[in-house]
Amino acid sequence: MASRAEVTNKYAKAYAKASKKDRGRMLDEVVSVTGWSRDNARRRLVAAATAPPGPGRVVAAAMRKPRAPKFSYDARKVLQRVWAASGGQCGKYLVVSMRVHLDALERHGELVDGVDRYSRAVRTELLSMSAASIDRYLAPAKAKDAIGGVATTKPSPLLRSSIAIRRAGDEVEDEPGFFEGDTVAHCGPTLKGEFARTVNLTDVHTGWVFTRTIRNNAHTHILTALQAAVNEIPCAVTGLDFDNGGEFLNHPVIDWAADRKIYFTRSRPYKKNDQATVESKNNHLVRKYAFYYRYDTPEERAVLARLWPLVNDRLNYLTPTKKPIGYGSDRNGRRTRLYDPPQTPLDRLLTADVLSPAQQAELTAYRDTLNPAEFARRIGDLQERLVLLAKDKTEQLYLASFPSALPNVHKGIRVRAS
Repeated sequence: MASRAEVTNKYAKAYAKASKKDRGRMLDEVVSVTGWSRDNARRRLVAAATAPPGPGRVVAAAMRKPRAPKFSYDARKVLQRVWAASGGQCGKYLVVSMRVHLDALERHGELVDGVDRYSRAVRTELLSMSAASIDRYLAPAKAKDAIGGVATTKPSPLLRSSIAIRRAGDEVEDEPGFFEGDTVAHCGPTLKGEFARTVNLTDVHTGWVFTRTIRNNAHTHILTALQAAVNEIPCAVTGLDFDNGGEFLNHPVIDWAADRKIYFTRSRPYKKNDQATVESKNNHLVRKYAFYYRYDTPEERAVLARLWPLVNDRLNYLTPTKKPIGYGSDRNGRRTRLYDPPQTPLDRLLTADVLSPAQQAELTAYRDTLNPAEFARRIGDLQERLVLLAKDKTEQLYLASFPSALPNVHKGIRVRAS
């Protein structure tokens, strides 16, 4: 098409001024070179001579000369290292957390001035990059996992009428402590047998996350995970919102929440938007770091138990998030969602002013000790271990789920007893 465009541009203006005889000769030359029909060649020559260049209008538009990169090659290479250490944050989040990550990587000797393309000038370039530039330069390094999962929520007919319903349009909590919860099944392609579950809790106000893998969805394991969450989350847990699964809507869990004066609500059936906060975390927290493999052995659960504290610290202390704050309209009058500036869950928790000065100083000091590059290495090692343990097993289960192409010759045959 580029060559055809050049030929069309070459003849367009001359074709508009030529006589009928010369136009026929030009059409013959264009058709012989491009392979177009005469009608098509005539239409394109007229369009190129009369219509200004525009999207979808003129195929003969001249090739645009690529503009020189604004940032140096060293800055783009260091950007990929920072992005990998951050856990693959998008441009809108990485532009906010860039200074925190650079400071942490310098503090732990991962980025040294004058070593491996890093310098003061490169740091200045990275801090001046926009979110769009970050996404554009990181496009070749990004990849997407296309594996799918299986939903395992089974509604509980018990106690549903006695639990308050929380809807997607209800007023957002104005202080930390109200958590949405869900479980993610590590079942692979089949629901047969026993497999591990991961309990995922997310604070609606701050985005603070807590993740814990349990053996199955029995209420004893659910209670163990919830009690660990109450002990480890820095702020008081005042409310819990779950879906209609039987692992949550049962007497032991509800009695546990009542004894601790924790407000208990549930979402509407088949309305995932009622739990939009935790549903999004199920994807880019649990599935992103633990994949879609089947985990059903103690060794696999032990690896997950080492993985989640690292992931939780990365998301809570180093990864910004944004929250919807209302609705607006774009320049065409269409309704659009409005979001607040991205902040880390720790920053939101500190801004909420629900912690004592000692707690604030302790959490801030702990954040300053975190090494993003070390997180990336340890998380990568644990993920490789998970792949070695579960990949082949999961693939075999996936292949076994396909029906055989051969007919069952024994079906319907009766053998007379001797």
